Amino acid sequence: MSRAVIEAKNLKRFYEVGGGMFRQPATVRALNGASFTLEEGRTLAIVGESGCGKSTLARLVTMIEEPSEGELLIDGRAADPRDRELRSTVQIVFQNPYGSLNPRKKIGSILEEPLKINTSMNAAARRAKGREMMEKVGLRPEHYDRYPHMFSGGQRQRIAIARALMLNPKVLVLDEPVSALDLSIQAQVLNLLMDLQKEMRLAYLFISHGLSVVRHIADDVMVMYLGRPVETGPVEDVYAHPRHPYTTALLSATPIADPTRKKRRVELKGELPSPLNPPPGCPFNPRCAYATDVCRQDFPGETGEGAHRFHCYHPL
Repeated sequence: MSRAVIEAKNLKRFYEVGGGMFRQPATVRALNGASFTLEEGRTLAIVGESGCGKSTLARLVTMIEEPSEGELLIDGRAADPRDRELRSTVQIVFQNPYGSLNPRKKIGSILEEPLKINTSMNAAARRAKGREMMEKVGLRPEHYDRYPHMFSGGQRQRIAIARALMLNPKVLVLDEPVSALDLSIQAQVLNLLMDLQKEMRLAYLFISHGLSVVRHIADDVMVMYLGRPVETGPVEDVYAHPRHPYTTALLSATPIADPTRKKRRVELKGELPSPLNPPPGCPFNPRCAYATDVCRQDFPGETGEGAHRFHCYHPL
């Protein structure tokens, strides 16, 4: 039976925004109650529009920031940014392969740096580990002494993945890891990630707004809107039978490579509300075609069948 490597219970992250001469101080509720479990060898995808809280969640899981409320367990221990051993358990791969690598350092030095900071390995052992990891991600030995500008975007993202794996983590947070790459390269990087997961029993927290990519790589999906999860479940269940109107709208906007298949486009009306002033009740109610008075009063409790759960008074 798989073991849970991350357990999040009602995670919240608020930011205080100072007022000006004519404004009162305000609170941004960037993340407002996320709960999930991630098991080893599995991928949980977090999807939603910009501003839904995906990146805030990534910062909490990687212990870059601490939650305002809620409980976060990593490998059975309470998340603590001061716990160096625990921090090495979770590593992150960023969206931009051009901005995440130091252009002044050779690839070998970039790969060895986490070992230099976090372990007592000698130079020869660090170099051997770096070369081993380069081979794992499909790069050649002669690449070790080259600079980042000498590589393509796809190769740079492979280097970033290799760097994230140097400390033998149990969890990788993948923050839009293929969105800056060409489509053909995206498939190669996704296949590499899936191979590495199978080989190393890695758990992935995969953050994306591309739902077609998510279907290819994820086991489970959590759909977020304005800081709150609105639907979670096994990816095939959620894609085949979306219950929340927001999930339905997102899926209707996803291209399907089948010209014979017809689908109804669900258009969202209005703009995403500000997290500084979220609407009362269900945050999706101003844009929802099914909203009634109860939707404007209280956030709906969780309901659903089995592992497929959602927060909606009028599920589809």
